[in-house]
Amino acid sequence: MIITTTNAIERQKIEQYHGVVIGEAIMGANVFKDLFASIRDIVGGRSGAYEEELTKARKIAFAEIEREAYMLGANAIVGVDLDYEVVGQNGSMLMVSISGTAVKTVPV
Repeated sequence: MIITTTNAIERQKIEQYHGVVIGEAIMGANVFKDLFASIRDIVGGRSGAYEEELTKARKIAFAEIEREAYMLGANAIVGVDLDYEVVGQNGSMLMVSISGTAVKTVPV
């Protein structure tokens, strides 16, 4: 399946629009990750634990939109938008939300 942020796909014609597809994933951050992230904030550097959680959440959300598009009969998703948010009490969770339009394309 082709997934793109653009509204068109080179050398492909959109034959049919199947509608908007949405994938969301919310990952909880635990106390140990928070502790190590706060240490990283003090000494500098990247927070590998949070990056891993964001990567997992993004992969889950992409899998959801791909599965939903496939169920609608689409072979591509165009106009994809990714959003990252901190949610929950005291910002204790990380959320990735992905949306796009499921379409059926044919080569031109």
